[in-house]
Amino acid sequence: MEHNNKKHLKTGQIGEDLAVHYLKNKGFKVLDRNYWKPFGEIDIVVKKDGIVYFIEVKTVTRDSFDVNHGTKDDYEPEDNMHLWKRQRLGRVIQVYLSEKGIGEDSDWQCDVLSIYIDRDAKLLKVDRIEDIIL
Repeated sequence: MEHNNKKHLKTGQIGEDLAVHYLKNKGFKVLDRNYWKPFGEIDIVVKKDGIVYFIEVKTVTRDSFDVNHGTKDDYEPEDNMHLWKRQRLGRVIQVYLSEKGIGEDSDWQCDVLSIYIDRDAKLLKVDRIEDIIL
């Protein structure tokens, strides 16, 4: 069991690193990574055009991925973003905004980046789902 947990953590770290690279290439400025509170964590905080984005990264390993036809595996990384997870993220975001002195009238949103990698940790695909906390 410990081996699987270490592999899961390593996959998650690879996904987050790829997400940061992806976001930087899209013109986002990284403000924070792995902002942690006992009741939740924000993977990445970035800013672009005056908007603060809280990014939840979900990484999955696939043997292959056909961008035209998807994959045989029906599981998508964002399927794990249940209501309780979004609510916890919302609480952590509120604490972050307060601690960093970012006013309540500031524009922000929470997005999910689904990172697909192959068994060699090479990036296959990135999907972005915007505004998951309404």
